Amino acid sequence: MAGDDTERTTARTDGRRGSDFLDLSLSGGNARPVREQVTDVLRRAILELQIKPGRRLVERELMERLNVSRATVREALRELTSEGLVEVVPNRGAVVAAPTVEEASDLYEARAAVEGLLVRLFTERAARSQMIKLEAAMEAFAEATVEYSDDPVTMLQIKDEFIQVIFTGAGSPVIQRLAEGLRGRVRLLRVKAISAGYPTSASELREIVAAVRSGDGDEAARLYSRHILGSKSRAFTALRDTEEESG
Repeated sequence: MAGDDTERTTARTDGRRGSDFLDLSLSGGNARPVREQVTDVLRRAILELQIKPGRRLVERELMERLNVSRATVREALRELTSEGLVEVVPNRGAVVAAPTVEEASDLYEARAAVEGLLVRLFTERAARSQMIKLEAAMEAFAEATVEYSDDPVTMLQIKDEFIQVIFTGAGSPVIQRLAEGLRGRVRLLRVKAISAGYPTSASELREIVAAVRSGDGDEAARLYSRHILGSKSRAFTALRDTEEESG
């Protein structure tokens, strides 16, 4: 139960090591709900490639490593599935999502179109207060590229705050949900892209905000789509480099 989980916030350490060992743990004294802590730990492990794409996520193993209940593990896996980081495969169960190169390419193309549309809608519909939030989020990301240059997961989280301002200000929940689903399915590649090109990303976001500020929705959408496709190129380059190093 949730009450039991609250008191069990440290994983067991039994000294086992090997290719299948998951070095996962929760920090003691954290006041956040254990479900959120477990989700965060697994999310970071996936994004940092501690848990490789295609690997099974066995509930019993996660329960033992994190010392939490099965219900908590299942809730965390459901959340990660909704984010596109985990998928449920028949006869295998939950595994870390691993889209093919062709699938990932199509997802990026779809993102460029759908998110570009949201940028245009934001330009047309956003209130002044939302424009101020967008500018503040852009500056926060620019600062993050300096402060967290060695922490792409945190950088991506801060960049997502910028994107979320656009999604909300666009005023189209239907298109927003579609965009969020596409974005989640390439989250791992987005980490690679931001690692390879965060100075470029910051410069491109400034151009997008300038176009939005001027009221040119078509130009803002064009710049944003170009930014997404540039991220795709950087992600695939980083992915190939990683495969060559591991090979």
